[in-house]
Amino acid sequence: MSRLPDPVETSAALVTGASAGIGAEIARQLATRGHGLVLVARRKPQLDALAEELSDSHGIRAETLSCDLAEPAARAELPERIEALGLEVEILVNNAGFATNGAFAESDPERELEQVRVLVEAPVALCASFAPAMARRGRGAILNVASTAAMQPLPYSAGYSAAKAYMLTFSEAIHQELSGRGVTVTALCPGPVSTDFWEISGWQVQGGQSFERAVPRPAWITPQAAAKAGVRGLERGERVVIPGLQVRAAMQAARYLPHAVKLPALEWLMRGR
Repeated sequence: MSRLPDPVETSAALVTGASAGIGAEIARQLATRGHGLVLVARRKPQLDALAEELSDSHGIRAETLSCDLAEPAARAELPERIEALGLEVEILVNNAGFATNGAFAESDPERELEQVRVLVEAPVALCASFAPAMARRGRGAILNVASTAAMQPLPYSAGYSAAKAYMLTFSEAIHQELSGRGVTVTALCPGPVSTDFWEISGWQVQGGQSFERAVPRPAWITPQAAAKAGVRGLERGERVVIPGLQVRAAMQAARYLPHAVKLPALEWLMRGR
């Protein structure tokens, strides 16, 4: 039996970071199941195009809201904006994000703080806004997009791995809290996914290689595969989903390596020069 609430005319799935990549694919997965959507990102034209596509293809209601989730005031207005549409959020997907990289001591402090606001503060705020009503109704689902970066500290990506670790731990804890109240919470932890994320972040690793070229191709998955795994895990009520057999095996093996061994190796790999 699916743990997702049945779609009704007044319910919606709120998907952040829905203008491209995993967020857009999660929206497509939910639309195929008949769920109405509220698509949120900064890039309104891309949201509008996706909303039109999904409405035409699946006959669902798809609304778009432009919002910079790094801005607390703009983010705080989202619940009222959604209520004004006559919709209740019964599925919440916290997907929006970006990554800083490079030596923390040489980084832009404001960009590091913005990363925390988008990757940590915004998902926690949205969970706080919508989870209480889900619990009162006795139905709801929350998908928090974390990363395999959550599963170990990453030198030269310290802020990103720490933010994702927060989201993984937070998600697992509230999964347990809400599991008896009809609300399921799942953390999606993909490894490398073929999106524009890496180009935007400009990640470089050992020898100045781009992240895409340094990581073996068999470890990569498509955004469609990541989204499908996440939504399926949410339906099943899974606590954590790691898409891809190779990545799951690698994360399982890494659990048995002490940080004293892992950190120097990761520092060597992640150092850009």
